[in-house]
Amino acid sequence: MKFPRILHLGAVAVALAFSTVARAAGMPNIVFIMADDLGYAELGCYGQAKIRTPRIDALAAQGMRFTRNYCGNAVCAPSRCVLMTGKHPGHAEVRNNRSMIPLGEPEGQHPLPAEEVTIAEILRREGYATGAFGKWGLGNMQSTGSPLKQGFDRFFGYNCQSHAHSYYPETLWDNDTKYPLGNVPPIPGHASLADGADPNDPRGYDLFKGQDYAPARINEQVLQFIRDHRDGPFFCYYPTIIPHVALHVPDAELAPYLAEKWTDPPFTRQDGHGYTPHFTPRAAYAAMISMMDKNVGKVLDLLDELHLAEDTIVVFTSDNGTTHLDKEVDFEFFDSVANLRGLKGSLYEGGVRVPLIVRWPGKVEAGGVSDFVTGFEDWLPTLLDLISAKTTAPGNTDGVSIAPTLLGQGQAGRDFLYREFAGYGGQQAVWLGDRWKGVRQDLIPKGKKKGAEIAVKTELYDLLADESESKDLAAENPEVLAKIEALMKSERVPSETFAIPVLDGK
Repeated sequence: MKFPRILHLGAVAVALAFSTVARAAGMPNIVFIMADDLGYAELGCYGQAKIRTPRIDALAAQGMRFTRNYCGNAVCAPSRCVLMTGKHPGHAEVRNNRSMIPLGEPEGQHPLPAEEVTIAEILRREGYATGAFGKWGLGNMQSTGSPLKQGFDRFFGYNCQSHAHSYYPETLWDNDTKYPLGNVPPIPGHASLADGADPNDPRGYDLFKGQDYAPARINEQVLQFIRDHRDGPFFCYYPTIIPHVALHVPDAELAPYLAEKWTDPPFTRQDGHGYTPHFTPRAAYAAMISMMDKNVGKVLDLLDELHLAEDTIVVFTSDNGTTHLDKEVDFEFFDSVANLRGLKGSLYEGGVRVPLIVRWPGKVEAGGVSDFVTGFEDWLPTLLDLISAKTTAPGNTDGVSIAPTLLGQGQAGRDFLYREFAGYGGQQAVWLGDRWKGVRQDLIPKGKKKGAEIAVKTELYDLLADESESKDLAAENPEVLAKIEALMKSERVPSETFAIPVLDGK
């Protein structure tokens, strides 16, 4: 089950035995692709007018597109935790980004505990080869949260999300071994123009161009994994780092957008904040998303070449909404979240409503569109249903299988969806059915003295009438508000590590 350079023959023999039995039983392959900080409206099939994404748009035409899909949380690590474990943020272990570096670890984020059961572990029990390629962010290689200890046979990419801020790093991880890249020197994700450099001279930005583009190397390993396990079944988890800043993209990919001749003021970072500078940040951001689209296309082309498309469930989504760094990503220029309120880091719609496309030829209706309210916790039970697994979802998970919706059988809408976020001031949100949404903000205000009282206010929005969350209807709907506030209390198990003390009466 390892990459050929570090083959373990015993593991391969066992894997092939499992795969032969599973393929004979008709179990489909699974390719789960997740973008990083891609906004709800940054794909053509979701209304984007400036950025070209023809391959993902075609994928949507071949499958089902969801309009009410919610990622696991408002930033990277906690969103991925919900996806992997099937637990919503009131029960999940990881509820915010938390670097382990200040705590004495060499790199990485707060780890999943050893007893956590991930979707990869369950699929491996079902006979699937499991591989993860891209950004992990749920525990470094020495911890219990290592992808190799959480159900994946193969890993290639970035373990630490801070490391993933650079697209031209010195190394990536090849399983538990560092894999050298040809970037001499590596390009940091956070840097400034040279002292005295003219910000209007494009040559001053050349020092932020590397030689060995990490996303291209990661895509190569995705393709190799699929080739190695063509006799399947396989679970290929592909959490690409695109389009998360820094703005790093090869010149060849940038050229088509430079030809657009947009007004494109340089991002300089001369104040010492943000990521690495770029001379044409609008063109760079668009080019990064188009390059991601090409990489998705390479995966789809390989499935066709190997005659696997009919036997493969392909899922495309994003880990959270568009970044809030307006000097680097011009979300207003691109209309990145359309009419939605909020960006990455917010539990308003723009921070957590993200694209979702599912293709399974002959099973999922081509060109279908669904407004079913679904979240990342739903993928664990959904995939188990779609593959007719012998294993059932653990009893402590929170997801609702959307297999009936995908297979055209129809299903009742979910009762509620719960989110909390221990970052960006502390937030809570509950979606009640497909109409009502309650939101709480500023639950951990800056400068709060210990023991000081905080007035907790719940905003209430009718999303069917007011998708932009512009009119708070809490005062007019006390019964709905009471139901939502009861769920905000009942769905939350307190976390010492990711505490929101005001919600726990502290």
